[in-house]
Amino acid sequence: MAANVSLRQSAIRFMLDALYFSGAHHVLGPRCGGAGLILTLHHVLPARSDAFQPNRALEITPEFLESVVEALREQDLEFISLDEVPDRLRMPGSRRFACVTFDDGYRDVLEWAFPVLKRHGVPFTIFVTSDFADGRGHLWWRTIEHAISRNEHVAIEIDGATRSFACQTTAEKYAAFRALGAELSALRSELKLRGAMNRLADWAGVDAQAHCAASCLGWTELAELAADPLVTIGAHTVTHAKLRTLGPVAARWEIEAGAGCIEAALGVRPAHFAYPFGDASAAGSREFALASDLGFTTAVTTRPGVLSDQTGNGLMCLPRISLNGEFQRLRYLRVLASGVPSATWNGLRQLKVVRSAA
Repeated sequence: MAANVSLRQSAIRFMLDALYFSGAHHVLGPRCGGAGLILTLHHVLPARSDAFQPNRALEITPEFLESVVEALREQDLEFISLDEVPDRLRMPGSRRFACVTFDDGYRDVLEWAFPVLKRHGVPFTIFVTSDFADGRGHLWWRTIEHAISRNEHVAIEIDGATRSFACQTTAEKYAAFRALGAELSALRSELKLRGAMNRLADWAGVDAQAHCAASCLGWTELAELAADPLVTIGAHTVTHAKLRTLGPVAARWEIEAGAGCIEAALGVRPAHFAYPFGDASAAGSREFALASDLGFTTAVTTRPGVLSDQTGNGLMCLPRISLNGEFQRLRYLRVLASGVPSATWNGLRQLKVVRSAA
């Protein structure tokens, strides 16, 4: 598993470097760049030197965030809020734009990201998971990290079977993290996932709720941020559940109740929504319809891509570009912002579908 992840990251870097150094992103950018883009971020934190950082993809440094803002402005992209996106998509040929969004609602957004964005006058949206803001959520990807980092082996019970993983060396810790993450991601039941994680936390001595309260913005801090005209608060469900694994009633409740909690705490009903995890395994046509039925102005996925002038019909399934902590290079940003990688990837997927149907 570790080798597969490393190979995948190397392949992505190779593709991005090839597009950059060949100049293809310059040549094809005018055809692929679309109307604008939405950036996905999670954590903004100073660089760490820990050998074991399995969630590093979710973290970028404040310095890189600042360089991203400067680089996109140098490319003549205008930073706008999500509120403006529908109208801009109805104006073909207008100036390209960029939106900044943060998923989950981590405290470091206030501590490290907000000063950078405030200084540059950049609007941004925080998609809040209401249980996280209450301090009672479960960041299971962090629970796995803490359990592995403090133990020489971990054991977890899933579906009545106990899996054990050696965690003595850094390599073993990474292998255990990936294996555990894969097993948990494969579960088709949020109830099973949470039960397994609670058992792991108890076994490893990890206080998951205390970690949530320490890591995530509370309602008072969110109210402080929401008072700033640059900040928009969006919804991100109650528990950060993978919606596509839920029944229709539970999925609707996650979306509707999450927005309701935000409205009750902050006095404003969120107009924008982000699907937890956000890929095709987490959100599809049913979830897009639910977001529309519940009255959101936009809803964003994590499916990679830029926004086209024709995206207006798909405001409930907007693509985004992830600022991945494993790829903190401005050349990668420039290539991704050009829209060429996602156009290439989508073209290859369509070709695969056509070949499969032949």
